[in-house]
Amino acid sequence: MIRNKLMILLGAGMLLASSCGKEFLQKLPQGELAEPQVGNSDGVEGALIGAYSILNGNISGTWGHYGSAPSQWVFGELASDNAHKGSELTDQTPMNEIEAYGTISTNDNLSTMWQVYFEGVLRCNNTLKLLNADQTGAQEVSADRAIEIQAESRMLRAHYYFYLWRVFRNVPLITEEMTTEEAQTIPNDQDILPFVEEDLKFAIENLPETKINEEYGRMDKATAQAYLGKLYLYQQKFPEALVLFKQVMAGKDLVAMPFWNNFDVTQENGPEVVMASKHAINDNGSSDNANVGDMLSGLYGSSPVGCCGFYQPSIDLVNAYRVDANGLPFLNGEYREDPYTSDLGKADNSYELDVQLKFDPRLDYTVGRRGVSYLDYGIMPGNGWIRDANYAGPFVGIKTMVPQSQFANETAPGEKYVTGLDVNIIRLADVWLMAAECEVEAGNLSGAMELVNDVRKRAANLAPKKTADGANAADYTVEPYASFPNAEYAKDAVRFERRLELALEGHRFFDLVRWGIAKETIESYSTFEGGFLPSYKGLTFSEKDEYWPIPQAEIDRSNGVLKQN
Repeated sequence: MIRNKLMILLGAGMLLASSCGKEFLQKLPQGELAEPQVGNSDGVEGALIGAYSILNGNISGTWGHYGSAPSQWVFGELASDNAHKGSELTDQTPMNEIEAYGTISTNDNLSTMWQVYFEGVLRCNNTLKLLNADQTGAQEVSADRAIEIQAESRMLRAHYYFYLWRVFRNVPLITEEMTTEEAQTIPNDQDILPFVEEDLKFAIENLPETKINEEYGRMDKATAQAYLGKLYLYQQKFPEALVLFKQVMAGKDLVAMPFWNNFDVTQENGPEVVMASKHAINDNGSSDNANVGDMLSGLYGSSPVGCCGFYQPSIDLVNAYRVDANGLPFLNGEYREDPYTSDLGKADNSYELDVQLKFDPRLDYTVGRRGVSYLDYGIMPGNGWIRDANYAGPFVGIKTMVPQSQFANETAPGEKYVTGLDVNIIRLADVWLMAAECEVEAGNLSGAMELVNDVRKRAANLAPKKTADGANAADYTVEPYASFPNAEYAKDAVRFERRLELALEGHRFFDLVRWGIAKETIESYSTFEGGFLPSYKGLTFSEKDEYWPIPQAEIDRSNGVLKQN
């Protein structure tokens, strides 16, 4: 399969950016800038590729980059009502803190997130410094290409800073104009979002409408438009966001774009991709450019993957896919009445799949459950693929896995849980539903309903339906809304649709926070989920849990310049 051409250059880019490696950040205060090394065309282009390479959340090696995964599953899903850490209680215990809203500043997931994405900022700044050196010197980079490089770098920098802001809120703003000494003195006491906004505006004005050199991992104008719209949405600037979302959606037919193509390693670079972290298994079997951030989500035990048993969907998420007699979701939580729990607590010989349950078909393209076909692995057997169902439930994820038929080319040798599957950071359905939010706020309920119904009509076309012993594994039904009777109903419908469509893609916790409903949602979820899985009972959430502590190591290295949240 033809992979993204950009991947060919990643090795060279990593070498050119090696002065900003993980060890560098461990030895020096955060924000240290490397001096320009190669002020010529090759040096600038190589540094830019090095900046791109941080998109996969990996500075070096394979293991340990879970907190910085581009999918943001640790912060965006484990901290929400969608997913559990999985595995066993005693494995990767710092993640337990994140799930239970008791994270301390020495949690290694925080350090990983901080170091990796500030490494991305530093590489973007270094690229801009190298470009400036070239433009004021030999001018090997053409003027037109120089503008593109500047736009690509600033687009990437905006992304890295936005990810840092969502997790930590209060971060230091380091720019390419600063000297090493100046960077060491920058506190984390200013709002960085205006700076991010300016970077995105520059990117919109100067990125091309098509991918540079047809390299699908590159930033383009639509990427920047969607990202700025997302930034505005987080700031509740709904009219400004909607203008941008409409520009991204113009001329596109979401209904005709197959849902599963977003998670099919053989169908990457499709029309729904707005921004993605490109992944690949290198020709020599190396996984440095692979999807190492999601590797723990590999299936456990007797599964074809054989490791690692993390990132399990919640019982609450699974039941959210239940539909009423009209094929519509239960917006008020009625799905928790007489809930479906698969084989949890049942003897193996007493379990029988209930194929009469009415489910949205996206359930079985998002979640693996006992008795239902799973990719080309066969029927999901239940506990044989799960490490401890009594701890984290009876379900497994699907969106991060690749079929056995693709193991040879798309997984690392001997490590089937490390894949070449891309991760979508923004896809069109996300844009559709963000635009629907804006339409609700504008009072255009019919426009919001049309956008939501596009997503639901596409879901109705999901094929093939998942099976159990040759028959459909559920009474699959999903229908469009006939009306949005009022703004409150419309808001609930849009929010619920985001959960169903984008489940386990890293959005949920951040959505709950920006909607201002995190406390009520999570504590209600805890009451429900805790009734089946004791580890999730009695969770409490407060305003301080809306973002995380600054890593203590970074505060120590700054000699007190950085202040704790």
